[in-house]
Amino acid sequence: MGRLCLELAGGTVVGNRYRANFDVLHLDPELPLVVVADGMGDGEGSRTAGTTATTTLVEQVRAGWPAVGARELRGAVAEAQIRVRRAGAGLAELTGCTLTALLAEPDGEQGWVVQLGDSRAYRLRDGVLELVTVDHTMAWLGLLHGWWPANSPEAARARYQLLRYVGHPDKPEADLLAVPLRPGETWLLCTDGVSDQLDYHRLRELLTEPDPAQAVRALLAATLAEGGDDNATAAVLHVHPAS
Repeated sequence: MGRLCLELAGGTVVGNRYRANFDVLHLDPELPLVVVADGMGDGEGSRTAGTTATTTLVEQVRAGWPAVGARELRGAVAEAQIRVRRAGAGLAELTGCTLTALLAEPDGEQGWVVQLGDSRAYRLRDGVLELVTVDHTMAWLGLLHGWWPANSPEAARARYQLLRYVGHPDKPEADLLAVPLRPGETWLLCTDGVSDQLDYHRLRELLTEPDPAQAVRALLAATLAEGGDDNATAAVLHVHPAS
């Protein structure tokens, strides 16, 4: 696509805490699109929200491609909110999920990051790993404004207080970030089962692996080695010059 080539791999593991996997991963076979979602809780509402949100976003992007930009992505997220709320109306439990996606434009030189919740998008460029997204949680606000130390009980409790997610009664908008895509950089999209268990230095180390599929396997294996305390999902994207 254009002057860039995108090499992508992804995977997910259940871990040791839950009986099933309530994360959703989508690697699109036709579009330069990757989506990760993380259901809230371990019930049918969690499964329904993640599946519905991901399916809706993919459907809306496909319908509008290649003319998909900020307006179309906002509309896709709005539709996902409607459908998840509608699906949750028939369930006697919380129906919600996070949603993080990366879509490259047709020329490959710019991408769009979609962010709702506390799944994350990281970029490794020139040896520096940066967290591109913001967590929509009380914990993030508390740490940012110095309300409590990062390892405090208050921060731990606030980690589960999501301010924005798909299925929220107020149907909040997602953050939409226009990001340049450069040859040689690596992107990681992951659920908190990865980012909560692997620290910055471990993530950076594992993302230096040149093969995206091997990097994903190493990331997921590392989450299990750390205890597998959550479902863990990772998608790794390498940006190369087009041959």
